[in-house]
Amino acid sequence: MADRPQPHQLQVRPQHGLGVKTQNQGPSTGQVLAVITGLPVGGTLLALAGLILMGTIIGALLATPLFIIFSPVLVPALFVIGLAVIGFLTSGAFGLTALSSLSWVTNYLRRATGLVPEHLDHLKRRTADMAEFVGQKTKEGSQDIQSKAQDEKRRT
Repeated sequence: MADRPQPHQLQVRPQHGLGVKTQNQGPSTGQVLAVITGLPVGGTLLALAGLILMGTIIGALLATPLFIIFSPVLVPALFVIGLAVIGFLTSGAFGLTALSSLSWVTNYLRRATGLVPEHLDHLKRRTADMAEFVGQKTKEGSQDIQSKAQDEKRRT
């Protein structure tokens, strides 16, 4: 009975290899290498960021009077360029919308009327036959008009 824990007792077992470190262990070699390489790289990048910020501030201070002097020209020019860019983008968007709409309508009508390529070939042949018929009738009509005109000419 002494081996079995009692309900009010708590057993604590040490866990090894689950990320729990004892006080005797120091940082790992990977952590040391990360700090050794991270500090110089981070410091260099921070210094470059500061230099770029200072350069930007100095450039803005030098360019501000020029922007103020030339603003009557620059502002309308930027306005016109902006409108032109918006116009090109809008026309392109409308063109794409129109093409996609026409494509959708064509596909919808093909599905609704049951037109398939074989039907389209048949319709093309019928259209060509009709055009030939109309051309023949037009030719006959023009010949009739010419003959009547010649008859009238002979009578006079």
